[in-house]
Amino acid sequence: MNDSESNPIVTNFVHSGWWRRWGEETFSAYAFLLPSILIFIVFTFFPVIFSFISSFLRWNLPYKAVAAGFDNYVDLVSGPVTSQVFWKSVWNTFYFMLGIPINMILALILALLLNRKLPGVALFRTAFFLPTITSMAAISVVWIWLYHPSDYGLFNSLLMEVGLPVQRWLRDPVLAMPCLILMGVWHGIGYNIIIFLAGLQAIPRELYEVAEIDGAGTTAKFFYVTWPQLSPTTFYILVIGVINSLQAFTEIDVMTQGGPLNVTTTLAYYLYQEAFKYFRIGMGSAVAVILFFILLILTLLQFKVLEKKVYYE
Repeated sequence: MNDSESNPIVTNFVHSGWWRRWGEETFSAYAFLLPSILIFIVFTFFPVIFSFISSFLRWNLPYKAVAAGFDNYVDLVSGPVTSQVFWKSVWNTFYFMLGIPINMILALILALLLNRKLPGVALFRTAFFLPTITSMAAISVVWIWLYHPSDYGLFNSLLMEVGLPVQRWLRDPVLAMPCLILMGVWHGIGYNIIIFLAGLQAIPRELYEVAEIDGAGTTAKFFYVTWPQLSPTTFYILVIGVINSLQAFTEIDVMTQGGPLNVTTTLAYYLYQEAFKYFRIGMGSAVAVILFFILLILTLLQFKVLEKKVYYE
């Protein structure tokens, strides 16, 4: 007789059925997780690894791939032709991110207004949120009409009504990116309003009552109660906003195709051009890897610098 059979604790444990139930529950858990794991491996993990490997290949379809080392990265950074578009796309990417603070400021102001108990406030909340759940492709088509360079465009019609000259909007190298930023702010502001509203409604009312007892006015209550309590919400919106801005693609593809003169070509759209328009898979993969590390560095910097200023209590 071995030790396990002579030990009453082990014997009771084995015959209690707990071990069998634990095994069944574990198997069931992994069975339910398996589809999600497979989807993650096939559509996320494998493409990431494949892109990283492809970035070290000179692979221009329909030709075969050959090893290229760091040539793709060197061409992007210092090549006579590709480097100009690449560095311009880097600049455009950060330029497009100017919409993030504009969006956050406007969303906070509107959330403060919509947080009041007024008749019809639910209707306004719904109206602001509707663009968020609308297809970006459909929204882009509508805004193309708004920005139409002739007098048929709504914005040019309004300019003509007040006696101002019409603008070329998306066809103007100076105005094209601000036009995209404006549309992006309008599209994303509803989501941020809802998030800010959730943060505002989670602030304990007692904090405002104490501030009023101490003689704090509206401005003081905002800066000493509302703003510190909203810091986790603000931090979340900032991180998500940066991620979404770096991945912006649909509005650029539908509205400008990266033009005019590449002034709206961001890194995400440049990746698409290299890989799926010119079929330079290796070069496109190198752009994807660079974009990934830019996103990673910006996210880590935000957590490193800003998370210390977030008030979680």
